[in-house]
Amino acid sequence: MKSFLSLLFLSLAFGSTFAAEPVGHDHATVYQCPMHPWIKSDKPGDKCTICGMALVAATPADAAGAADPNLVTLTPAAASVTGVQTAEVRRAPLVRTLRVTGVIDDDDTRHRILAARVPGRVEKLFTNYVGAEVHAGDPLATIYSPEMLTAQRTYVERLRAGTTAFTASERSAARERLLELGLTEEEINILEHTLEPVAMVQVRAPMSGTVVSRAAYEGQYVQTNDRLFEIGDFSSMWFMFDAYEPDLAWLRPGQMVEVSTPSLAGRVLAAPIDFIDPNLNETTRTAKVRVVLPNGDRALYHKELATGRVRLEVPDVLLAPRSAVLQHGAEPIVFLQQADRAYLARRVQLGRVGDDTVEILAGLQAGDRVVTEGGLMLDGQAQLARAAITGEIPAHAHPAPKPEPVAADPDQGYAELKTLAFTAADAAALLAADDFAGYRQQLPAFRAALQAYLAADPAAMRGPLGEVQDALPDRDDLRSARRDFEPLSTALADVIRGRHLQHRESLHVYQCPMSPVLGTGRWLSRTARIRNPFFGSAMLECGEELK
Repeated sequence: MKSFLSLLFLSLAFGSTFAAEPVGHDHATVYQCPMHPWIKSDKPGDKCTICGMALVAATPADAAGAADPNLVTLTPAAASVTGVQTAEVRRAPLVRTLRVTGVIDDDDTRHRILAARVPGRVEKLFTNYVGAEVHAGDPLATIYSPEMLTAQRTYVERLRAGTTAFTASERSAARERLLELGLTEEEINILEHTLEPVAMVQVRAPMSGTVVSRAAYEGQYVQTNDRLFEIGDFSSMWFMFDAYEPDLAWLRPGQMVEVSTPSLAGRVLAAPIDFIDPNLNETTRTAKVRVVLPNGDRALYHKELATGRVRLEVPDVLLAPRSAVLQHGAEPIVFLQQADRAYLARRVQLGRVGDDTVEILAGLQAGDRVVTEGGLMLDGQAQLARAAITGEIPAHAHPAPKPEPVAADPDQGYAELKTLAFTAADAAALLAADDFAGYRQQLPAFRAALQAYLAADPAAMRGPLGEVQDALPDRDDLRSARRDFEPLSTALADVIRGRHLQHRESLHVYQCPMSPVLGTGRWLSRTARIRNPFFGSAMLECGEELK
């Protein structure tokens, strides 16, 4: 519709800009409307029955155009008005930048929890605050334990009695008991030389690192297996982020990731992907990705949020600018530059999409020049030309009534609709929490779930969800994202209610009586608490549940 209105405006402003000068009239001359070429007459002076404009004689240019209705030829004046620009189709690497959000965590392989091995009383703490740096073997606490005293006495008695009273296996069992209760080999050797049992047990650091948590206090009584300390190694940290299914095809171990955190303003850390979890989360359809970052200066903080940029590259493919591709329903087209200001509409087959370019699988070859600006105007002119040839009214001029959706099998597409419903509920929860970063992360899974459902249930494509299937573009602000979300969420909620999926899957449907776009917007929720995604914290509890 936009291309048609633009063409109408320019045609009104510049008259016969797109056509040659009229030829002389004769008895065989056909007259047609400049704006609605399918309105024709053989009488001069007649007017268009749609817009009231005077009909003009058909020109040789119109007849020439009939040979190929997909070919649009501009006059010099039209070319200056439309501002058509072109770019060359070329073979080059396809580049895409993936932006992710994750968390800085410590190395799981270098994380220890220290628990009490014997019951007793904490007599002394050597490390009494979280964040303390410790080295392997450092004492952390001393516990007074009668059970330890008894075990040492048993061992000493068996040493003193010698082999005549106790066998070697009995002495070995007493020694193993001391190791089990937490004595080190060095402490047992001291006991064997002094033969003086003590009731004190030293809790020592098993590795060098940072005290992450502390649950022990002087004078506290503890039981066996009570947690005392937790130690993590912060000399290297893990950047963990979630990768959605469509992105996993681009990612591989060894790719460099640029990581930024709020605590390191202006500083970017670069490290390769170390591991991609082969197990997908069934709810979010994501896999965990790990990047190991050196942290010798302790500049990275445990559990802080971070953002990452992954530069993804596919070498040597045929590329065209993304701005050159127009969508005709499910068919992408481009306008191919010809000689003398002529442009030919050409169907193309697309592959992967990059930041500024798109992979061309068929329809173009290297060296072709395609229109990157002004394509919508050319497309509108091509539609008018086809209408003039066939006599058919373009869909944008008089939209045909949409067919009613065909009643589908009750179970058709149910699994895909269920996944879409829960994905939409998660997206609504993120918007309600004002979590724009989290919502942007959820968007690829949301789009994928919607397309999967529309593909699984053809009748749904002709319904309300088919009308809003492209209504979730990437946005830079939370307000715009909410306005995009509302129509799709409302349409989905109506589909869910129509198929009673909310009752079968324990979902909740809520309605806001004053939503910003539709006035009455609806959304899905996993919980029974009203959390309005259209306003967030400004009007969090605005709405009511629909039964």
